[in-house]
Amino acid sequence: MNIAVIAAHPDDAELGLGATMALLVSQGHRVLIIDATNGEPTPFGDIATRAQEAAEAAHILGVARVNLEWTNRAITHDLASRHALAGQLRLNKIDIMFVPHPLDTHPDHLALTQICVDARFDAKLTKCKIPGEPHHPRRLFHYFCTHLKHVPQPDFIVNCAGFEQKKMQAIAAYKSQFQANPKNHSIPNWVESMGRFYGSRINSDFGEPITSPECVGVRDISALLP
Repeated sequence: MNIAVIAAHPDDAELGLGATMALLVSQGHRVLIIDATNGEPTPFGDIATRAQEAAEAAHILGVARVNLEWTNRAITHDLASRHALAGQLRLNKIDIMFVPHPLDTHPDHLALTQICVDARFDAKLTKCKIPGEPHHPRRLFHYFCTHLKHVPQPDFIVNCAGFEQKKMQAIAAYKSQFQANPKNHSIPNWVESMGRFYGSRINSDFGEPITSPECVGVRDISALLP
């Protein structure tokens, strides 16, 4: 399958879904991170550094990566943004979208989530100027990379035990964000702790929580057992 993880800023996808991405790649799926912005300015980063860090993180996880080059801190839910993202969904024939959770305090995350929902619809339109052929991603899921101090109740948890080190290595690639900035030193530790907690809820060493706006079907009931 072709899977897209859509993020407002480089490092969001890794923080929220790094182990799941590594798991999916190991299963033979094509995973594409679509970053909306370059993430700059930040206190210790610059555009070139963030690009290099994002490329390194993608290499660690084994995923592809594109950047929409929108303006950080100014993502706007408008028709042009919807169609730009829809073009990526069509050109890459995306089957499953992982998008930011709709509960957040960061305006970029909130705007991007709505753009993603609408772009999924727009991607199937005919007789329009969106690049590529009409294509409708079959699934849209929400992952957690939120600035809201909230403990999410997931609809399901991905058992990604064995891939947590890939996640942590990918996060560590962002030295300008998590090593150079003293205020962010604790973030990797609590991200890992959260993964351990959610893993414990499914009798696993590591898990990443997901919510779904649509019903999820199951045919093999034994697949629900940990």
